[in-house]
Amino acid sequence: MPAVPPVATARPGRRRILVVAVALAGGAGGGALAARLAEPRTTSVVTAGTVSTGGVVDLAAVASSVAPSVVTVEVATRGGAVTGSGVVLSDDGRILTNDHVVADATGPVTVRLADGRTARATVVGGDPETDLAVLRAEGVDGLTPAVFGDSSAVRVGGTVLALGSPLGLEGTVTAGIVSAVDRTADWLTGLIQTDAPVDAGSSGGAVVGTAGRVVGITVAIATTGADTGNIGVGFAIPSDTAGSVVTRLLAQAGQGS
Repeated sequence: MPAVPPVATARPGRRRILVVAVALAGGAGGGALAARLAEPRTTSVVTAGTVSTGGVVDLAAVASSVAPSVVTVEVATRGGAVTGSGVVLSDDGRILTNDHVVADATGPVTVRLADGRTARATVVGGDPETDLAVLRAEGVDGLTPAVFGDSSAVRVGGTVLALGSPLGLEGTVTAGIVSAVDRTADWLTGLIQTDAPVDAGSSGGAVVGTAGRVVGITVAIATTGADTGNIGVGFAIPSDTAGSVVTRLLAQAGQGS
């Protein structure tokens, strides 16, 4: 499949559509897919022994190790309540999500933790250019921070899990492989493409490798335009990008690293 060239569209917004050109599999010509943001509905160590048995990856163990670090983000907007996902950065409530999840907030932002607790959250900072934002859940402690891996080591064909709250279904885990790397969709570059099913509400969720480390943050899905549901083409912001943006946003907010 040829590289996906960038196509200019509108500036970032929560319900914007990205357009990417791709070749149709098995066809003689090309076509267009609309890549919709996997939009909100309308550091501990993991040892090898916890994720594998006898050299065979235990995906259930991987999912179990990461699940406590993935949260649901609920946002009040003028259009009503919407739902996205987030990844825990610190035990005292810092959470990473997509900027488009919270950009249109006109009311409270609420975080629902994996253990069922809920907390109000404030937006520490957001970056529309990379579509990342950092939240701070108020009055919580003892959270389980996600372990971030090296996204530059991600290889096509590698197994990944996607964790989040698609369609508001909290604690959802899906599996797939890395389909491609260094994809471009509109202004977002260097994306990881996977076929792990994600959908509306998955935004800000974790894409993890078999060692239980986060290698990407779910940001968009491709659709045919006629059907906005998942067709097996999802995109994630690499963890290396996420790490540098988090450091910058925290520094800008005077919260250090």
